[in-house]
Amino acid sequence: MSYSQIAQLELMNAINSISSEVELNDFRDMLARYFAKKAQQGIDALWDEGIINKETIEAWGEEHMRTPYRYETNRP
Repeated sequence: MSYSQIAQLELMNAINSISSEVELNDFRDMLARYFAKKAQQGIDALWDEGIINKETIEAWGEEHMRTPYRYETNRP
């Protein structure tokens, strides 16, 4: 059994024990905090290795990464 399959089973067991909206919100918050921590650790590693720096982060703040909308020219 792979780790992802084991993780899915663990999540299903945890989800089955949720019995209220408060518990559901707590579960969501726990998952969000976990993934935010993992992202922060990844960013910190990139910073420590010199791959990103203050200028890189400021440049990211200036990027406009929206998908351009394409309108049909023959719309009714």
